[in-house]
Amino acid sequence: MTGWTLDPFLMRQRTGWTPARVTYVQLIALAAPVAVSLAERGTQQIAVLLAAAVTCLVWEMAFDLIRGRALGWHTATVALIFAVLVPASVPIWQVIVSVSLGVVFGELVFGGRGYGIVSGAAAAAGFLVFSFTGTELPVQSEVMALATLPGLALLLAGGLVSWRVLVSVTIVLAGAGLLQNDMGGLLTTAVTVAFGVVFLIGDPVAGASTNPGRWAFGVLAGLLIVLFDTANGPAIAPAAVVFASLLASIFAPLIDHVAVALIVRRRRLRHG
Repeated sequence: MTGWTLDPFLMRQRTGWTPARVTYVQLIALAAPVAVSLAERGTQQIAVLLAAAVTCLVWEMAFDLIRGRALGWHTATVALIFAVLVPASVPIWQVIVSVSLGVVFGELVFGGRGYGIVSGAAAAAGFLVFSFTGTELPVQSEVMALATLPGLALLLAGGLVSWRVLVSVTIVLAGAGLLQNDMGGLLTTAVTVAFGVVFLIGDPVAGASTNPGRWAFGVLAGLLIVLFDTANGPAIAPAAVVFASLLASIFAPLIDHVAVALIVRRRRLRHG
């Protein structure tokens, strides 16, 4: 069938991608953002990172043992993304609870990396914000946005982030800025959403798998970011990106179903 391609995880027999190889590439892509978060937030951020990493790996080992699988560490990417998203001041016990709920219910109960329906990191950050009143995710800096770019280039080169999703999200956010007569603040908007759009909304597991569906998924995610945003001015509240990622991911299977149905109908009309 032409006009759409399957998610890289579902194409691993054809392309050579496996969950392990995807994890390696994502860890490399996350290296610079994690380094920036540690530099900007100080040594306290190390405790958050270690707590998230240990929690993720403990849960993954537990599920691997229960299922009789070789021990893995695919959830390490969840820990790194979560650590970049959250403030250094968050209590460690809240990190453990949030990451546990996020990685278990976002990934592991479905079979592990590549089988879930939402981003485990987005689920963990969402649990943190929703469950613990007063917790606010820090607005990402210009340095963090710049640190995201090398990883983005790597993920795009490997086909692990869809450019269609990124372009459609960008178009929606730019359109929202135009309607608000705030086109001058587009750079600020791009800076504050860069990391979340790449590593949450761009997650190949949580997003749509068909090419037409990716356009629709990106538009939906962009609209949800605008809807959930509570920040004043052109900056986007990080929580808006987190919740937009979660809600858009829930609709991704439906979007793909509609996209495939339309493609099949078009082919039948064309070929009889």
